[in-house]
Amino acid sequence: MNCLLLEKPHNGNQLQEFIQMIPYFTLVSYCTSVFDAYEILQTRKIDVLFIDNELPKVSGIDFINSIENKPMIVLFSSKPEIAVEAFNINAQDFLLKPVCFERFFRTANKVFENYSNKIKRQVPISNALDNPLQLSDSILVKTDYQTIMVKLDQILYIEGLKDYIKIHTLQNNRPIITLNSLKKLQQNLPSERFSRVHKSYIVGLNHITAINKTQVMIRDKYIPIGESFKSFFMEKMEEMRV
Repeated sequence: MNCLLLEKPHNGNQLQEFIQMIPYFTLVSYCTSVFDAYEILQTRKIDVLFIDNELPKVSGIDFINSIENKPMIVLFSSKPEIAVEAFNINAQDFLLKPVCFERFFRTANKVFENYSNKIKRQVPISNALDNPLQLSDSILVKTDYQTIMVKLDQILYIEGLKDYIKIHTLQNNRPIITLNSLKKLQQNLPSERFSRVHKSYIVGLNHITAINKTQVMIRDKYIPIGESFKSFFMEKMEEMRV
C-alpha cells in the first residue's frame, strides 16, 4: 500500500519509522506542507494518508475535506476530542499522540484488512480466472495476526529457522517471518524462478549476482551451497547461462 505522511514540522520521525517497519506499507512521501502533499495526491497513487490535525495554517480535517478523491485516512492528534471529528470524516482510525508502535500496528492491520476487502469487491472472479498469471505471481504469507501478499519478483531469498522461515525481499529491510517450513513453501514456488541451494535456504534465481563452488551471492549476502543440492542447482545455472 502506498502511504503519504503529512505532519507538522519538527514532529520527529517516529511515524515515518513506524510506517517503514510495516512490510505491506510503502512510504511514498513525507510532507510538512499541505501544498506538497496536495501535489503528491494529484500525481501519485496514494492508498492511505496519515495526517496530523495540528498543521500550520490549516487543520488536517480541513485539508481532508478539500480533497476530491480521498484515499484511506488515518488522523492523528494530541487532542483526544478530535477523535469525534475523525469519525465524522470516515477516517479508518484515530491515533492519539504520542503514538506507540503497538497501537500503530493495530491501526496498520485494520487499514490493510479494509484495503484487501475493498480490492476483493472491485475485482470480479471472472477477471481473476482470465488472468491466472496475476494469481500465480504472488504468495500469501501468514504473519503475526494477518495474511499478507508477497510478490514473487520481490523475494531475494528465503531462510529456514526450525519451525519458522524468514522471507527477505527487495522492498523491506526487515524480513517477513512466518510459521512454515522451507519444504512446504518450496512446493508453492515456481521452480524456474527459485531453487533450493541448502537445507536452510531457497534463492531467487533472478537476484543472484555471483556464484562460486560453495556459495551464492545475493546483494551483499553470501549463501552456502549444500552438497546434496549442489549438482541440481549447478545444472539449473548451466541451463540459464547465455
